[in-house]
Amino acid sequence: MEASLCGLKPKSSFALQSHRLLASTGDLRKRRLAFAGCGLAMGKRNNCFGISLPASMGTRGSIRSLFGSSVKARSVRAQASEGDVENIPPAKVQVKSSGSVFPYVGVACLGAILFGYHLGVVNGSLEYLAKDLGIAENTVLQGWVVSTLLAGATVGSFTGGSLADKFGRTKTFILDAIPLAIGAFLCATAQSVEAMIIGRLLAGIGIGISSAIVPLYISEISPTEIRGTLGSVNQLFICIGILAALVAGLPLAGNPLWWRTMFGIAVIPSVLLALGMAFSPESPRWLYQQGKTSDAEVSVRRLFGKERVAEVMSDLDAASRGSYEPEAGWFDLFSSRYWKIVSVGAALFLFQQLAGINAVVYYSTSVFRSAGITSDVAASALVGAANVFGTTVASSLMDKQGRKSLLLTSFAGMAASMLLLSLSFTWKVLAPYSGTLAVVGTVLYVLSFSLGAGPVPALLLPEIFASRIRAKAVALSLGMHWISNFVIGLYFLSVVTKFGISTVYLGFASVCLLAVMYIAGNVVETKGRSLEEIERALNPAI
Repeated sequence: MEASLCGLKPKSSFALQSHRLLASTGDLRKRRLAFAGCGLAMGKRNNCFGISLPASMGTRGSIRSLFGSSVKARSVRAQASEGDVENIPPAKVQVKSSGSVFPYVGVACLGAILFGYHLGVVNGSLEYLAKDLGIAENTVLQGWVVSTLLAGATVGSFTGGSLADKFGRTKTFILDAIPLAIGAFLCATAQSVEAMIIGRLLAGIGIGISSAIVPLYISEISPTEIRGTLGSVNQLFICIGILAALVAGLPLAGNPLWWRTMFGIAVIPSVLLALGMAFSPESPRWLYQQGKTSDAEVSVRRLFGKERVAEVMSDLDAASRGSYEPEAGWFDLFSSRYWKIVSVGAALFLFQQLAGINAVVYYSTSVFRSAGITSDVAASALVGAANVFGTTVASSLMDKQGRKSLLLTSFAGMAASMLLLSLSFTWKVLAPYSGTLAVVGTVLYVLSFSLGAGPVPALLLPEIFASRIRAKAVALSLGMHWISNFVIGLYFLSVVTKFGISTVYLGFASVCLLAVMYIAGNVVETKGRSLEEIERALNPAI
């Protein structure tokens, strides 16, 4: 009976004692010691990026999630194989938790909604605000109104990491609400193009900070077994924010001054974000790194319930044991110790943008018009609906299929869709169906993007970065996102004019294929593993 707990007969008195200890006690820490004893007695060891670790084995049973449902516990063994992480199905332990992270994830997602809303609000309102501000004939100034947001977001994304490290995650959210609210107010009340541009710049700084700290905070407060699902909610709410901006523009046709209300609406979620974060728990990981152990325990109790305090604090202690290093500086990101993993984060966001998602969105109206769909609203709604639907599906698959497999599937689907779009414009044999194929290709491309390339990078980055570099490394990667986004938005139409849309789409397909090869060789799978386990696996010095 005792031997069956590990599935093997004890081969030594030490193993037998471990079995008995496991069978006789309900104490979690002693169970872990018993597990370790079984592994040591059997001589099983795993190599984890150069580290030899004892294998852990577990019992069969059931685990109650933080929210009372049956979920899989995190994997307790990892093996490095060509940069990948192999997950072993874990044992299950009966745990009933009284905590819940849902309300706090919901508050953080107000930042994601504002991210999407500020990106989308100018699309429908630009024509009307241009007439109202006297720049209807000046396309250069209209371009500045649009692109200033992206420039501000670039600045904000780099700033967000430093603020989060210095003041903590929740206080950074509260600070972030200031430029978000002021920027929205200035845009809504602008009487000159200069005031509008300043407002867009401030709003851009705000969404840039949000883009860095929303996924960071969610990843650090989420339980391991559903971290993928909750992390992908960030992208879902960005899509919802974009759709909200499109819906908010519907009254414009009957009321040309409605554009001011559209911008003013964004003040409300900005204020709610600040108020909500004033009552939200700080990230336990950040508190622990600051030496505030008692505060970290209080935060864990609010997030996970008192039943998980010992377990989570033990993980935090194990992650920091033997490494009492200060927070990393910007130059540390380029050191030999961290650069390889930091470069993966930057590359994922570069591939995300260079694969053409924003270019497809910019050009979708023209593509749909070629198919006989003349309504800009219908075209935008179809693309937006595909994005929301795909992201919802991705949320349900994130903790089942894993991050890496969704990325590979996503970029492969995007490559096929881009190839279809390119051929629909060039092959004469497809000419009778070119309009239909163009619409199908566009929708399939957006759907493929939303399954992995959209939600996964923002989720994966906080998981693979070590705690001491996490905030700054996420900020650096998102900086690459905003810079590439800005460049594509600025030069896309010029490139299309010079080379033709078919050639450009073929180039996007090539980028997607390169992304598939890069991800296959460099991206690790992180599903089912705590942030501390991932950190110990990918950073041997810790």
